[in-house]
Amino acid sequence: MATGRIGVTPVLRVRWSDQPAAGTTVLSGLDDNSVALVYDAGYEAVYRNGALLSRGNDYTATDGTTVTLLSATLAGDIIEIFANDLVPLTDAISKGQYTAKGALLSATAASTPGVLAVGANDTVLTADSSTATGLKWATPSSGGYTLISTTALSGTSVVLSSIPQTYKHLFFTVTGIGGSANDSLQLRFNGNTSTHYNCLDFGEYNGAFNTGGAIALNRIEISDVVSANALKGTCNGLITNYTSTSTTQKTLTFQYMGRQTAGANVNRVAFGYYNNTSAIASITFQTNGTVTFSSGSIDLYGVS
Repeated sequence: MATGRIGVTPVLRVRWSDQPAAGTTVLSGLDDNSVALVYDAGYEAVYRNGALLSRGNDYTATDGTTVTLLSATLAGDIIEIFANDLVPLTDAISKGQYTAKGALLSATAASTPGVLAVGANDTVLTADSSTATGLKWATPSSGGYTLISTTALSGTSVVLSSIPQTYKHLFFTVTGIGGSANDSLQLRFNGNTSTHYNCLDFGEYNGAFNTGGAIALNRIEISDVVSANALKGTCNGLITNYTSTSTTQKTLTFQYMGRQTAGANVNRVAFGYYNNTSAIASITFQTNGTVTFSSGSIDLYGVS
């Protein structure tokens, strides 16, 4: 009949091999290879000249360091003892602890394993002493642009609404800007038409430097970027701290490159701010209201 302990499994600790003197009954100490006899009682196997001895009938073993033969050895006998150790199964990692795809094992305390479920796509593993496992899945905290939306320009205005409030800044590109006539590209935030805007633009028009000066308006305006010419323009813009409700001024930086008419290159840079405590939740891209967009596309990104 097999015997054992629930929750433990034996593993080989040592193999003790000795040729004792004739008449020996007590086996202990170092063997012929200087290996010490140690075992867990009940998990040892004793062999005499290759034959397995019966525990209790041929020998006794109770203290973990001594085996007593019930029949003394003869000259030339070889005694081998396979001494096993007990390892609790609770100390072993079981495949059952991996409860789902992507699950990780992480200690919740000393000698206490825990399971951390897989995080959302594109999140990263981060140390956090406040969580049970000391780890958490988190959105990368630095770098990276996430595309929020792509929208075609049409009519006299296009509104990007319901902008997520989960990023640090906003970045946009407007490519292939075309219109029914040459005009300025204008921006408003949250549909606000009051004079909460300030803008300074300057640059090069057909080789000559010029500036529009600093002006307070009911919109942000970048001159001459809606082109009726076949060669369309591109505008890039950065809006910082757009979610802030404590800072009144959200700063803005824009750059435009294109051609107004054949041979008339336009390169402009504009700086400004939106002087309002409300977080920016929508952006309106518009003309002066009479010129319509004939082409162009807006890509809006969140900046982590």
